[in-house]
Order: sequence, then C-alpha cells, then structure tokens
Amino acid sequence: MAKKSSVVTPRFKKQRRLGTELPGLGKSGALERRPYPPGQHGNQRRKLSEYALRLEEKQKILHHYDLRESQLRRYVRLAKQGKVVDWVDKLIGILERRVDNVIFRLGFAPSIRAARQMISHGHILLNGKKHTVASAILKKGDTVALTEKSYQGTLYLQAKQSPRLELPDYLGIEGADAQVGTIKDIPHSSNLPFPFEVGLLAEYYAARM
Repeated sequence: MAKKSSVVTPRFKKQRRLGTELPGLGKSGALERRPYPPGQHGNQRRKLSEYALRLEEKQKILHHYDLRESQLRRYVRLAKQGKVVDWVDKLIGILERRVDNVIFRLGFAPSIRAARQMISHGHILLNGKKHTVASAILKKGDTVALTEKSYQGTLYLQAKQSPRLELPDYLGIEGADAQVGTIKDIPHSSNLPFPFEVGLLAEYYAARM
C-alpha cells in the first residue's frame, strides 16, 4: 500500500498555489481574500518556466480528484491504450466517471473526499445494489442513488444546502426527495469545472511515459 505524506497541505493553500478554485476540494472561496500563492513572496508576479506551467496543469487534476501520483499515472496509461485521437480527453472522461466524482457532481456530497467517505461507509447504491469502491468507473446508463437513511445524512444535506456546482450535461437526476442520478453520456475535458489547458498536460506526460 502506497504511503501518504505526513504533511497535509491545506485545501486553500493548494488552490492558491495553482491560482485556481478546484471544486472537488470542497469549500469555495480559496482565492477571494488572497488570490495569490501562499508564502512570503506569494503576492509578487511570477514568471513560470514551461515545465512549471505543465506541472501546474497536472497538479490541478491531481488535487481536484484527490488522487495519488501513482493513481494518476495509472489512469494516464489507461487513457493512452488503443487508437486514441485525444488521450487527455479520454482521461477526463474516465476520471469524471469515477463513482466518487459522480456522487460529488450529482450534488450528493460537498466534496470528492466526502463522497469517498459516503461510499466506503456503505451509503451508495449503484444500479440498485450497495457499492463501496470509490474508484470504480461507471458506464453510460448506470444509476447512482443513496440508501434510504442517507438522504437525511449530514453530508447529503450539507451538499444540498450549499450546492458547489451545477449539474453537468452528462448526468441526469430524477426524483425530489430520494434522488437518483444517471450517467447519460461519456464526459469530456469540456466538463471540467475549472480552467484547464489540455495541451500542457499532454506535454507534461509526453516526456515521462
């Protein structure tokens, strides 16, 4: 099992460092008061190298989806398999269809990490059956719901009280109280809920894989 760093960078600092709000991390407002990188010289104009620009785009994906480096590299390899015209677009389509992200994008959880907690605690139904694997990739036509009691749970009610994002066009929701989500289509890079340069991520991995 991969070891995690003992030093956890606060969510706001991650977003300030990248100059981008990453909705998957949860609470909004990271850039409202201090829209510049953390640190003593954070408010000074930065001139980034080409490598640094590419790295930032990779970090956006890593932090928004709350992935480890090894996980992201595995998804990149998966996206590059077969005859692919745009592997970055395919990569985003895969990440957007992870169960934890779908729970978040449906508005059932206030963050991707919170969605992962709901899944691991057995609060999620995939196609009517209890599901506990956050990394599973959903298919077109799959349905996602909560267990009956979970619609009164703290995380669900918190997400409904303060919606983080609008529902993307590749998802659908039916029902009023006990809502059920459906994968209507395969998402693309245009569905990312933050500014992102596809070409820079492709360049970053071109020299590494």
